[in-house]
Amino acid sequence: MPDPLVILGAGGFGRETADVVEAVNRAANEPRWSLLGVVDDSPSTENLKRLEGRGIPYLGTTEGVLSRADRPGYVVGVGNPRVRRMLADRMDEAGFRAATLVHPDATIGSGCSLGEGTVILAGARLTTNIRLGRHVHLNPNVTVGHDSVLASFVSMNPAASVSGDCHVGEGALIGVGAVVLNRLTVGAGALVGGSACVVRDVPPGAVVKGVPAR
Repeated sequence: MPDPLVILGAGGFGRETADVVEAVNRAANEPRWSLLGVVDDSPSTENLKRLEGRGIPYLGTTEGVLSRADRPGYVVGVGNPRVRRMLADRMDEAGFRAATLVHPDATIGSGCSLGEGTVILAGARLTTNIRLGRHVHLNPNVTVGHDSVLASFVSMNPAASVSGDCHVGEGALIGVGAVVLNRLTVGAGALVGGSACVVRDVPPGAVVKGVPAR
């Protein structure tokens, strides 16, 4: 019997997460997940129409799902790391268990470990001996090199690349098409702008952009 699951977030990443659920079910001999619907505290009218068009129920607000008698699995489909952490903390405190979702078209190499709540979209590539913390988001076509560590609540946006032996701190965000070169550290809460090239360590909380990133 498939495990029940809810997605928090009706925006783009939340609906992309629903794509991962559907792809996982298609690839399995038997469906792995039963998607109960999507939870969102303030969904836009457009996103509600998009959910309706896909036949995915809107389940109401976070407070509503927290009041459920049952405890389905959950994933947070919200790109903002700070908001993602807040929602995950509330769900965990209420006794819900985070699911881990990997699109069948992603590649996970040897010796990799994935924390609970992590969502990996199609085309992502992880090589070998990589550790991902809890609730990490890897968007389409990102690459993570050997022996790297991405701490909890990290987001890598589409086509971003982290090279080998890197450490990305908790809640950091790597923008679209950005590159982090070998053996570098991106500090907790840092933001690497789109198409940036990181050539030196990024301090915690810093915002860097450009080539080279400053």
